[in-house]
Amino acid sequence: MNEIIKQIREYTKLSQAEMADELGVTFATINRWENGHAMPNNLAQMKVYDFCVRHSVPLYEMIIQKVKKAAAAIELETDRIVLYHGSKEGLKGKIAPISRSRCDFGQGFYMGTEPGQPLTLVCDFAKSRFYIVSIKIGGLATVEVPADIEWAMLVAYHRGRMEKIKSTALYQKYKNYSESRDLIIGSIANDRMFFVIDNFFQELITDQALVNSLSALQLGKQYVAKTQKACDAVRVEREVELSPLERKCLQAVSEENRAKGISMANDICKNYRREGRFFDEILEAALRGDV
Repeated sequence: MNEIIKQIREYTKLSQAEMADELGVTFATINRWENGHAMPNNLAQMKVYDFCVRHSVPLYEMIIQKVKKAAAAIELETDRIVLYHGSKEGLKGKIAPISRSRCDFGQGFYMGTEPGQPLTLVCDFAKSRFYIVSIKIGGLATVEVPADIEWAMLVAYHRGRMEKIKSTALYQKYKNYSESRDLIIGSIANDRMFFVIDNFFQELITDQALVNSLSALQLGKQYVAKTQKACDAVRVEREVELSPLERKCLQAVSEENRAKGISMANDICKNYRREGRFFDEILEAALRGDV
């Protein structure tokens, strides 16, 4: 927390006394915060947040930098990669594939290549925790799903959108993705993508509009440990504390990302609204055996 406070002040080029005047505290208080001898209370942190807004301080980027700096300091074996995980209530006991079954790639343990998505996912929950984790992929049955219609149909399967074609080869194809793999890697349906994928399922946009939205939104990747074997290859490296100031910033970024994503997707979908197939057309083709 002390490093963030110092970064904020230095970005604005204010002295400790000048920042203290703006926040309605003493010079000594700012000095103690920056030296780590005291922690601003919740009310003071909200004042710091408002200060950041007034001065256009890139607080979100500072938070991401803090997390990545912590990750870079972790020494890992060469066969491990760093990932990030957000938990709404904190991890308890052994890591296991116990998320909700209606998640993007079904029940599993979800990790991301970028810290932003899991951070904004859990920032609204008071008991949430954020972790830097690592995974050893060697020896795991792994599949990487491209950011195209394959990704969308796999998400459709796991969200229960393909139940009416259970008897088809297309349904079986996506069922096998999960049942035969320890680890699935694919794009994240983050705040910016929820709107687009739901419109695809509701037959409001075509597969072409969806695929072009996926490409334009440049989503990060998620690694989903589907089996206990994969979960046993995951190791928690570090828990990163999130202050009320950081949570407030992440909440604002989450709302902003959602609005930006919807606006961008709307523009893309307009350009491709007459190209490609709708979701129900793909399912009907599967029932006819044409897919």
